[in-house]
Amino acid sequence: MEIFWGLENFKQLENAVVTMGTFDGVHLGHQEIIKDLVLSAKTNHAKSVVITFDPHPRKVLQPDIPLQLIQSIEEKIIVLQTTGIDYLIVIPFNKAFSQLSSLEFIEKILVDKIGCKKLVIGYDHHFGKNREGSFEYLKNNGGLFGFEVKEISAKKINETKISSTAIRTYITEGAMDKVNQLLNYTYFMSGKIIDGEKIGRTIGFPTANIAIHPDKLIPKIGVYLAKIELDNKSFFGMLNIGIKPTFGKHVLGVEMHIFDFNEDIYNKTVKLLLYQRIRDEIAFNNVNELINQLQKDKTTCQNIMLQYC
Repeated sequence: MEIFWGLENFKQLENAVVTMGTFDGVHLGHQEIIKDLVLSAKTNHAKSVVITFDPHPRKVLQPDIPLQLIQSIEEKIIVLQTTGIDYLIVIPFNKAFSQLSSLEFIEKILVDKIGCKKLVIGYDHHFGKNREGSFEYLKNNGGLFGFEVKEISAKKINETKISSTAIRTYITEGAMDKVNQLLNYTYFMSGKIIDGEKIGRTIGFPTANIAIHPDKLIPKIGVYLAKIELDNKSFFGMLNIGIKPTFGKHVLGVEMHIFDFNEDIYNKTVKLLLYQRIRDEIAFNNVNELINQLQKDKTTCQNIMLQYC
């Protein structure tokens, strides 16, 4: 997969099959679109192109409404690299770009810049200024510009419509089994290991503190079975998302006690995969109560982690 940050250096293709969207989460529904895209490109001896936007359009168009995302752009790229597409174009989304009409987007970007011969879009996709562009608009006008249009219907699992909004809701509930089912891969957070207060090492449970992207939607406070990936190695452990109430802290943090691990990993960028929420964060009466609970948590995690190996 070749990545282009903007359209300036992208050379028009003779035969491109294109899809476009924010693709937050690159979930099962998105994967169906991309699977169809890749297959269609191979069948028609074309190149597959995915267009996405950064920052998320709602961050620009509705800046006063908080929006936490399933993925940072870097995390989105990690997942898209596994899909088999030829090109990823990340368009910087700003106020000027948002003023492009659907007709201008088709002419200037899809046709003139990319060379689109077929456009694959998801159910209820809209584009252009004020979201005026739609499947019906494309279906009625695509032929005028020399490309075919295909819409992929909504995908459901157990009667639940797959959407980024639904996944965000499950993340805030800590329902990682549902999140991972709709994503079709294990939800992950990435970040850099930073200095902490080193409280964990004084009680026999040293932790790695991870700085997460500020736009990232972090799961519900609590303790999770997780895996950390660094330097092409992976280790299980228990992840705490919380404010450390036993020690009177009030700032949300993400820290992981890694099983059977004792290395200096400060400033390394790591990936955290979350499998299962074990319990709520609790304010204990004293440190001994906390240690006893952490020992129980470790046993719980070690008893269930084999199913995720």
